[in-house]
Amino acid sequence: MSTLTLGVSRGHVELLQFFRDRTAMVFTFAFPALLLLLFGTIFQDSYDQPGVSAAHVFSASMIAYGILTTAFVTMGAGLAMDREDGTLKRLHGTPISATSYVLGKLLLVLVLAVAEAVLLIGVGALFFGMSLPDASHGVAFAWIFVLSVISASLLGMAVSTVVKHARTAGAILNVPVVVLQFISGVFIYPLTQLPSWLITVASIFPVKWMAQGFRYVFLPDGMRVNEAAGQWELGRIALVLGAWCVVGLVLCLATFRWSRSDR
Repeated sequence: MSTLTLGVSRGHVELLQFFRDRTAMVFTFAFPALLLLLFGTIFQDSYDQPGVSAAHVFSASMIAYGILTTAFVTMGAGLAMDREDGTLKRLHGTPISATSYVLGKLLLVLVLAVAEAVLLIGVGALFFGMSLPDASHGVAFAWIFVLSVISASLLGMAVSTVVKHARTAGAILNVPVVVLQFISGVFIYPLTQLPSWLITVASIFPVKWMAQGFRYVFLPDGMRVNEAAGQWELGRIALVLGAWCVVGLVLCLATFRWSRSDR
């Protein structure tokens, strides 16, 4: 069997395992949507653009948060669990390769991320009247989404190597997620409310560019003046997210282990 075939087969197993765990499924999908409902209802700020409210901004930006929870956290925690309970070690004794295993995990994450994005867009459109993008912005959404999922997934895999015990994975992985949401324009917008040095720090990481990209897709063009640079910077978004995909891949290749190093 080819590497791709084994990867798809492994992805099917991963999906079955996830959807059979109803508690994990509900909390994975429901938490970002619940936060969007809360933020969109509580904050009633308006902007210079007619018809654009804080709820619309949150609806677009929270897609980045949804990807982090379904890609970065799910991938990191899942890999840590597989390594701790011996799943990876047992798979190492089968024809499946590391590439096939990673492809299976990526298939799981991609399905979850698509479902999460659909849910968040649906909440934004139904509850807050967020407009759906036109065809040209739909293309931008596709490549921003794909680069975001790949970079977040690979970084989740790399960070999983510092997780010594699966039971602490959620706490460890959610710390950078929460911090980056606040300094990257997901929970606080516009970013100009933050100190300039903090904006500079946020610009190093992919979350700021993910959120900015999704705001470009769903918000009127005039909203670009509220971004840190006063522009959407699509070229820079592609460059930064692409760079983090490469960095994540390098880190994964350097740190991937079939079993825990302390065993």
